[in-house]
Amino acid sequence: MTVVSPELLTRFDVPGPRYTSYPTADRFVEAFGANDYVLALQQRSVGTSAKALPLSLYVHIPFCESLCYYCACNKIITRHHDRAEVYLRYLSREVELHTAHCGKGQVVSQLHLGGGSPTFLSDEGLRELMAMLRSHFTLAPDGEYSIEIDPRTVDAGRLALLAELGFNRLSFGVQDFDPEVQKAVHRIQPAEQVFALVDAARALGFASINIDLIYGLPRQTPASFERTLAQVAQLRPDRIALYAYAHLPERFKPQRRIVWADLPMASAKVAMLARSLEAFSAAGYVYVGMDHFALPDDALAVAKRQGRLHRNFQGYSTQPDCDLIALGVSAIGRVGATYSQNAKTLDEYYDHLNQGRLPIVRGLALTRDDLVRRAVIMALMCQGELLFEPLEAAWLIDFRQYFAVELGVLQEMAGQGLVIFNADGVQVTEMGWYFVRGIAMTFDRYLQADRNRTRFSRII
Repeated sequence: MTVVSPELLTRFDVPGPRYTSYPTADRFVEAFGANDYVLALQQRSVGTSAKALPLSLYVHIPFCESLCYYCACNKIITRHHDRAEVYLRYLSREVELHTAHCGKGQVVSQLHLGGGSPTFLSDEGLRELMAMLRSHFTLAPDGEYSIEIDPRTVDAGRLALLAELGFNRLSFGVQDFDPEVQKAVHRIQPAEQVFALVDAARALGFASINIDLIYGLPRQTPASFERTLAQVAQLRPDRIALYAYAHLPERFKPQRRIVWADLPMASAKVAMLARSLEAFSAAGYVYVGMDHFALPDDALAVAKRQGRLHRNFQGYSTQPDCDLIALGVSAIGRVGATYSQNAKTLDEYYDHLNQGRLPIVRGLALTRDDLVRRAVIMALMCQGELLFEPLEAAWLIDFRQYFAVELGVLQEMAGQGLVIFNADGVQVTEMGWYFVRGIAMTFDRYLQADRNRTRFSRII
């Protein structure tokens, strides 16, 4: 792994999109509604091969028993588990409305349960949810079925249930093993508990285990995070997701409980990131891209080597680029050349479904320029290269003319050692992979027109 200098990390410490989509979700409009989404679903079902098209499902479970102060997710804090029972009934209605428009039995190659805390659901609730999905969709036997895990809500028995229900990938929310940091963010989970759960998951045969970490949290120091990195190396998960904490208390109320003075300085954050890159490299991890690392034999690392990486609303994926049906409050989906988002509050979500309507409240129908730029940005984010001729053939453009301004900016990045120009196109260097968000931002037409980037997390 290339050694990245703190100076270069500091230079790119700017806000920017994560490009789980392009255009990004902040560009969605309320003019796009349920009728537009239904039309996209119906168009998807046209043709005899419709059911053979790949399909992903995302299910948002918004409930959590306790509040983590750093959290920017759409969640509902409650200890009343009967609220989940009501929620599952409405999810069932939403699924039925979907299959009424696109047909039952469509093959699903990827399923992800996110939140909130999906493991807030009881054992019976998890069984009910999976039975409901299987009754309306066909889950491919070789598909990827993942769920986000709050270690405080599961034991070995619950992990066994998840395996029985068909989940084959787990993502544990760890963030930091340091007890003082855990107190500062109101998320106490002893390292011993996480180690025991990972051991149990391995014994049960889960195909991939991911650990989420965050740097830049209150009371974190380079020394304390060094200890967490050592524990992660000992734990040796298949994948690691390392995120920078974005402190935006004006947007996310829970973050107002974080003491500003407890946050590490920018120089300390850069030091933590630089040390993380060194530590993961020394432990044998492959840098997949952005904030993802994987062991060399993990499917994500293999896909990176073979040029088969894809990107969706959950991040990097080995699954082919495909439509995503999103279920649950605030969930974001993609069907055809459209993006859509469900209502963000339970009351509004329930109200739409009570009226027999899909709970879509905003979205976007992509223009031709959006589609061209999405292809370019995803090529950079996933393959790390732009090959002019295939893009010109696919979109009937003269790449050098269409993106003359953007290529000028990339020439400056070439001088920084981030990209290389050749006769066929542009290649992201090994160094450039660490700053691929910044490289991709060059082609974002919306950012070119709107320089107010404070809505985004920082690249570093």
